[in-house]
Amino acid sequence: MEVPLGVYLTTTIPYVNARPHLGFALELVQADVLARHLRRHDDVRFQAGTDDNSLKNVLAAQAAGIGVQDFVDARAEEFIGLAGPLSLSVDDVIRTSRDPRHRAGVERLWRACAAAGDLYRRHYEGLYCVGCEQFYGEAELPAGLCPEHGTAPHHVSEENWFFRLSRYAGRLHDLISTGRLRIEPAERRNEVLSFIAGGLEDFSISRSSERAHGWGIPVPGDPEQVIYVWWDALGNYITALDYGNNGAQFRKWWTGGGHRVHLVGKGVLRFHAVYWPAMLLSAGLPLPDEVLVHGYLTAGGRKISKSGGVTVDPVALARAYGTDAVRWWLLREVPRVGDVDFTAERLVQRANDELANGLGNLVNRVVSMVHRYRGGLVPTAGGPGELGEVCGEVEGRVGAALGGFDFRQATAAVWEIVDEANRYINRVRPWELAKGGDGRLDAVLAELVLACRILSEQLAPFLPDLAARIGRQCAGERLPSPDPVFARLPAPGREA
Repeated sequence: MEVPLGVYLTTTIPYVNARPHLGFALELVQADVLARHLRRHDDVRFQAGTDDNSLKNVLAAQAAGIGVQDFVDARAEEFIGLAGPLSLSVDDVIRTSRDPRHRAGVERLWRACAAAGDLYRRHYEGLYCVGCEQFYGEAELPAGLCPEHGTAPHHVSEENWFFRLSRYAGRLHDLISTGRLRIEPAERRNEVLSFIAGGLEDFSISRSSERAHGWGIPVPGDPEQVIYVWWDALGNYITALDYGNNGAQFRKWWTGGGHRVHLVGKGVLRFHAVYWPAMLLSAGLPLPDEVLVHGYLTAGGRKISKSGGVTVDPVALARAYGTDAVRWWLLREVPRVGDVDFTAERLVQRANDELANGLGNLVNRVVSMVHRYRGGLVPTAGGPGELGEVCGEVEGRVGAALGGFDFRQATAAVWEIVDEANRYINRVRPWELAKGGDGRLDAVLAELVLACRILSEQLAPFLPDLAARIGRQCAGERLPSPDPVFARLPAPGREA
C-alpha cells in the first residue's frame, strides 16, 4: 500500500447491546497498528464509534429494565473506554444516538439517494435476524437458522423503503475486479465478486416506527418509518466528518484526494463492500479505496460474539496480563485469513516465550553488560556491524507486510531483530571479550544498544507501551540502571 497524501482509517461501529469482547478488540488493535505505522510518514485520522440505533440495543435495554438512552449511554462508554486498556490512538469517536453530526449526515445521504431516484416504498415480507439486523433468503439459512447466530429468523411483513441496489451491480463488479475498490485478503474479494455475480436485489432500508419501538432516526418526510440501522450505521464513516454540513473535515478526508480505508470483520463484508459503495455511488460521493477484512476469534471452537453469548473481556485480560501481552497475542496469533481459537494459556505462553524470554532478556542483557563493562556509558559505534543488515531491512519488510494486511508477517519482521541480536550475543560472547581485554567489545556493545534502539522504534506501532520502556532503557549516552521491560506472566488462574 503506497502511502498517500492523507489516510482516513475507520473501524466498524459495534452494537452496544452488551459489553465489548475480544473479537472487537482485535479490529481496534489492528487499526491502531496501521494508524501508528502510517503516521510516521503521513497525516492520519483514526475514526471509531458506537452503533446506538439498533433494535438489539432496544431489546437489551428492555431486558435490563432501563430506558434505551440510559442503556446505550452506559454501554457506549465501555466501548469508548477500551482506548486505555488497549493503548489505542483513536482520533475521534462518533456515537450515532448522541452526536449531532450523525443525524444531519444520515438525512443528507438519504435525500441524495432519493434525488438520484434510488429510493422507493413497497410492501415486503421476509425472514429477519435481529442479531444480524438483516433479512435473509431461505437459501442462506442452513436448516432454517441464521448462519451467524444459529437462531431462527422472524417472519416480517410490512411496508418499507427500498434502495435500488440492483442498479449498481455492474459498476460494483468493475470497481472491485479492477482493484479500484481493493478488498483484502483476495479470498474476501472473490467472495464479494461471487455474491455480486449471483444477482443483487434491492434491499429494505427502513423499518416501521412501531417495530423499531420508536428508536432511531425517522425517515425524512415519513415519520412512521425509521431508517434501517445498517443504512444509519454505514453513514457514520462520512457523518463523523460532518458530511451533513459539508464540513471542512469531510472535504479534507473524504473528497480531498486522500486514502480511505475501512477495517471490517468478515461477517459484515457484504454491507461494506456492496451496500455501502452502492449508496455512495448513488449519492455521487467517492468510494473507500480499501476494505481490509479480518476473521473471527473463537473460544472453545465457538465464535466470540455478544449475541452468541461467547465472550472474552479484553479489559479483564489487560488487567490480568497487561496491555502488551493482549496486543501481542492478537497480532502474532491471528492469521491473515481464517479464524483462531483464544485461550488465556496461549496468551501467556506467547508473552512469556517472546516478550519476557526473548525480547526482555535481550534488553536486560545489553543494558547490564553496558553497566558491567563500561559503567553505563554507551561506547561510540565504529560503523555498520553484523546486525546492520537485519536492522536496516526491518522497516521495509514491516511496511510491505502491513500493506498486505498481514500482521503476523509484520511482527515477524520486527522479531528478526530480537532473534538475530540474541544469536549475535551467544556467538560473540561479550563476557569473554571483556575478560580478555579484546578491543572489539566497544563495537559489540555499541551495536547491541543500537539494535535495541531500532527495535524500540520498529516495535512502537505494535506495542507502544513496551517500545517506550525499551526506549527509556536504551536512551542517551549513559543508560539507566537495568530494569526489566517485561516480566514473566503467571499461569492463568495464578494471577494473584
